[in-house]
Amino acid sequence: MIKLSDRLQVIANLIDKGQTMADIGTDHGFLPLYLFERDISPKVILADISKGSLQKAIDNVEDKACEEENTDSAFQFRLGNGIEVLEDGEVDIVVIAGMGGALMTQILGTNLEKSKSFKKIILQPRNAPGKLRFWLQHNGFEIVSENLVREGKFICEILEIQPSGNEPGQDQVQNGQEDDIKYEVPVSLLIRNGDLAIEFVQRKLNTEINILENMGKAVEIDQEKVEKTKQRIDYLQKLLNNEVR
Repeated sequence: MIKLSDRLQVIANLIDKGQTMADIGTDHGFLPLYLFERDISPKVILADISKGSLQKAIDNVEDKACEEENTDSAFQFRLGNGIEVLEDGEVDIVVIAGMGGALMTQILGTNLEKSKSFKKIILQPRNAPGKLRFWLQHNGFEIVSENLVREGKFICEILEIQPSGNEPGQDQVQNGQEDDIKYEVPVSLLIRNGDLAIEFVQRKLNTEINILENMGKAVEIDQEKVEKTKQRIDYLQKLLNNEVR
């Protein structure tokens, strides 16, 4: 049976028994295979924009699940871009993992009505999480949970989201811009992630301190950027000291 990485295992744990799912950018197809093998998801859709990656998933399914019953009806393979390969509400859960946050906003924003037709979407951005959170909050989605998980030298973020019931622009949104540190490192990250969240914030703080130090060595100092970096450092320090609510 398939054994998942810690990152994929956290994603799998967010999917309940009986829920159907689509894995966008499936690559090797390990997550859908795991969910099928353990009788969690009766139907899994493996989708990828890369023909080569999708073929790897097909080969893995044929190798790992060839002796299982109902394999043909349980596994579906789709070659195409993002959620364009899905029908509205075709599955309960959509997983988009290992892509940049900006790309995720494009995938979901291409057809907002379709994106909101799924009960839940699980996102694991490789970068630009602040841009992603900003976009979600301003386009009618709510973040149900935020999880951190270690993968090698990285700490990955996993967002569980669902439609908020509001149309874009009607949400009670925070002030600020998409590059605001409050979107990049929200207070909510510390609620359920324990010591890993503290390490995550400390890493961010160390990065910002190094940036500020390097700014001071520049021939021409951009005072506006210096002040902004100082504000980011202040926020992260207060976050670590539980002074932000």
